[in-house]
Amino acid sequence: MIDLRKLNKDLLLPHIKPGGVVCDFTMGNGHDTAWLSKAVGEQGKVYAFDVQQAAIESTKITLAKEGAFPNCVLIHDSHANALQYVHEKICAGVFNLGYLPGSDKKITTKRESTLTAVTTAVSMLDNDGIVFIAVYPGHEEGRLEGQLLEKTLSAKYDRKEYCVSSFKIINSPDSPYFLIIEKK
Repeated sequence: MIDLRKLNKDLLLPHIKPGGVVCDFTMGNGHDTAWLSKAVGEQGKVYAFDVQQAAIESTKITLAKEGAFPNCVLIHDSHANALQYVHEKICAGVFNLGYLPGSDKKITTKRESTLTAVTTAVSMLDNDGIVFIAVYPGHEEGRLEGQLLEKTLSAKYDRKEYCVSSFKIINSPDSPYFLIIEKK
């Protein structure tokens, strides 16, 4: 069986440079933030975004528990506003769409701000950079969010400059799936 969490890391790792700059555009409970911190190392930098104060607090605990480097900037704002905070090129950007795990699921990522954030993330990519998006179609907004992203990404980026791909488990339509944008 394919382990989606391992596949996520396997796809990201070749693009992440020690000392590089990365973004966790959907901080959640901070597990990706902590992993990215270790992946770029002590000299690297991680910017992490979330609109919920509970995510910031949970991430602080996760970073301490997992022994992450003090290279993380936690930002209480929408990922759509990333350019206000990040002024460097990034080697990787990660989106884990949906809702904060363990929450009441009332607050979710929204397709309009997510599309803005993804487009912004792609504009921030350094050569050989990657934007990795985990889409969760098991709830209505997640399904619509994924459809909008697929439609837009399939038409927006020139194949000579970007490789846009998708990974889905096709016999499980409500399972999470990945959209990947790699800059050549």
